[in-house]
Amino acid sequence: MLLNDRQLKHIKLWQASRVSQTVYCQNNGLNKKTFSRWLCNYQGLSQVTIPSLIAIDVTSPVTIPLGTSEPLRLRLVNGLLLELPSTSSPRWLAELLQCLD
Repeated sequence: MLLNDRQLKHIKLWQASRVSQTVYCQNNGLNKKTFSRWLCNYQGLSQVTIPSLIAIDVTSPVTIPLGTSEPLRLRLVNGLLLELPSTSSPRWLAELLQCLD
Protein backbone atom coordinates (compact mmCIF):
# COMPACT_ATOMS: atom_id res chain seq x y z
CA MET A 1 0.00 0.00 0.00
CA LEU A 2 1.37 3.39 -0.97
CA LEU A 3 1.56 6.13 1.61
CA ASN A 4 0.44 9.69 1.00
CA ASP A 5 2.55 12.78 1.74
CA ARG A 6 0.85 13.42 5.10
CA GLN A 7 1.54 9.88 6.30
CA LEU A 8 5.17 10.01 5.15
CA LYS A 9 5.60 13.41 6.83
CA HIS A 10 4.34 12.02 10.15
CA ILE A 11 6.63 8.98 9.91
CA LYS A 12 9.67 11.18 9.24
CA LEU A 13 8.73 13.58 12.04
CA TRP A 14 8.24 10.67 14.47
CA GLN A 15 11.63 9.17 13.51
CA ALA A 16 13.31 12.53 14.12
CA SER A 17 11.45 13.11 17.40
CA ARG A 18 12.99 10.16 19.26
CA VAL A 19 9.80 9.69 21.28
CA SER A 20 7.66 6.57 21.43
CA GLN A 21 4.91 6.01 18.88
CA THR A 22 2.34 6.38 21.67
CA VAL A 23 3.66 9.80 22.75
CA TYR A 24 3.98 11.02 19.15
CA CYS A 25 0.43 9.94 18.33
CA GLN A 26 -0.96 11.58 21.49
CA ASN A 27 0.90 14.83 20.73
CA ASN A 28 -0.32 14.87 17.12
CA GLY A 29 -3.89 13.61 17.50
CA LEU A 30 -3.24 10.35 15.65
CA ASN A 31 -4.67 6.92 16.30
CA LYS A 32 -1.76 4.70 17.37
CA LYS A 33 -3.06 1.62 15.51
CA THR A 34 -3.44 3.63 12.32
CA PHE A 35 0.03 5.11 12.72
CA SER A 36 1.48 1.63 13.35
CA ARG A 37 -0.14 0.43 10.12
CA TRP A 38 1.42 3.35 8.22
CA LEU A 39 4.79 2.50 9.73
CA CYS A 40 4.42 -1.17 8.81
CA ASN A 41 3.57 -0.22 5.20
CA TYR A 42 6.49 2.21 5.13
CA GLN A 43 8.92 -0.43 6.36
CA GLY A 44 7.58 -2.90 3.78
CA LEU A 45 8.09 -0.35 1.00
CA SER A 46 11.62 0.50 2.15
CA GLN A 47 12.63 -3.17 1.97
CA VAL A 48 11.81 -3.38 -1.75
CA THR A 49 15.08 -3.44 -3.65
CA ILE A 50 15.25 -1.43 -6.81
CA PRO A 51 17.87 -2.66 -9.26
CA SER A 52 20.46 -0.05 -10.05
CA LEU A 53 23.42 0.27 -12.34
CA ILE A 54 26.88 0.82 -10.97
CA ALA A 55 29.30 2.79 -13.11
CA ILE A 56 32.68 1.12 -13.50
CA ASP A 57 35.65 2.78 -15.18
CA VAL A 58 38.03 0.32 -16.78
CA THR A 59 41.44 1.97 -17.13
CA SER A 60 42.93 -0.82 -19.22
CA PRO A 61 41.90 -4.33 -20.24
CA VAL A 62 43.20 -6.97 -17.91
CA THR A 63 43.73 -10.64 -18.63
CA ILE A 64 44.48 -12.84 -15.70
CA PRO A 65 46.00 -16.14 -16.70
CA LEU A 66 44.12 -19.18 -15.42
CA GLY A 67 45.54 -20.38 -12.11
CA THR A 68 46.99 -16.97 -11.18
CA SER A 69 46.23 -15.72 -7.70
CA GLU A 70 46.50 -12.02 -8.61
CA PRO A 71 43.79 -10.17 -6.61
CA LEU A 72 41.00 -8.21 -8.22
CA ARG A 73 41.43 -4.53 -7.33
CA LEU A 74 38.58 -2.05 -7.45
CA ARG A 75 39.11 1.62 -6.71
CA LEU A 76 35.92 3.06 -5.31
CA VAL A 77 34.60 6.55 -5.97
CA ASN A 78 35.70 7.71 -2.51
CA GLY A 79 39.30 6.68 -3.32
CA LEU A 80 39.34 3.49 -1.29
CA LEU A 81 40.89 0.41 -2.85
CA LEU A 82 39.04 -2.88 -2.53
CA GLU A 83 41.12 -6.02 -3.05
CA LEU A 84 39.37 -9.34 -3.56
CA PRO A 85 40.57 -12.80 -4.51
CA SER A 86 40.37 -13.37 -8.27
CA THR A 87 38.20 -16.40 -7.50
CA SER A 88 35.43 -14.20 -6.04
CA SER A 89 31.96 -15.10 -7.26
CA PRO A 90 30.60 -12.51 -9.72
CA ARG A 91 27.17 -12.78 -8.03
CA TRP A 92 28.71 -12.12 -4.61
CA LEU A 93 30.71 -9.20 -6.03
CA ALA A 94 27.55 -7.69 -7.53
CA GLU A 95 25.77 -7.95 -4.18
CA LEU A 96 28.74 -6.37 -2.42
CA LEU A 97 28.83 -3.45 -4.86
CA GLN A 98 25.11 -2.86 -4.38
CA CYS A 99 25.69 -2.62 -0.63
CA LEU A 100 28.45 -0.06 -1.19
CA ASP A 101 26.29 2.03 -3.53
